[in-house]
Amino acid sequence: MIKIVIVDDRDHVRDTLGNRLQYTNEIKVMHTSGNGGEFLNYMKTLQPLNQPEVVIMDIEMPVLNGIDTVATASVLYPDVKFIMLTVFDSDDAIFNAIKAGAHGYLLKDEDTDTIIEHIKLVADGKGAVMSPAIARKALDLLMGKSAKVETTEATIKSETTLTEREISVLDCLVKGLDHKSISQKLDVSPATVRTHLANIYRKLHVSSKTQAVGLALKRKWF
Repeated sequence: MIKIVIVDDRDHVRDTLGNRLQYTNEIKVMHTSGNGGEFLNYMKTLQPLNQPEVVIMDIEMPVLNGIDTVATASVLYPDVKFIMLTVFDSDDAIFNAIKAGAHGYLLKDEDTDTIIEHIKLVADGKGAVMSPAIARKALDLLMGKSAKVETTEATIKSETTLTEREISVLDCLVKGLDHKSISQKLDVSPATVRTHLANIYRKLHVSSKTQAVGLALKRKWF
């Protein structure tokens, strides 16, 4: 039997969904929470062996929303799988949920059998699951994002002699990251970051972070 937790701020949604999912006797709803904060507090009370296998998570909730909850919980509880079950199918919601560590993204209008089947797939570690409409949108978004990245790099390379790594560092600068954050994001040492920055300044003929970012924005590289 698969142990799950449902996190949604509406009482009737939690009750109705819980009843729907348990009718096959293959799923046990061990707890429900009204927001991400409640869920994280509940998880602190559990021993590792008693943790849920799958958590069904709504996105829009008070106190702590679903995406921020998954971003935190996926690090604290790496063995727990998270499925977003929501009415939201916006581009930002899809990408942010995936980046946060969600293992699935389903719309609430899916029928019960489909939701149960996807829970079983995720619990068995058989990959990420998505509603068909979400999968198509995610694929379109990923293809568009990939094309944009390639175009950006090609443009910068045609106008400068920056390497791919230096372009990544410059992108981090434009996004407002400091040296330590860049080091962590790119998995390089702070000394390496400083070397890349020195090369960027030299190649762009600037002398500061502000000038480098200003030039990148002026030329619309990012």
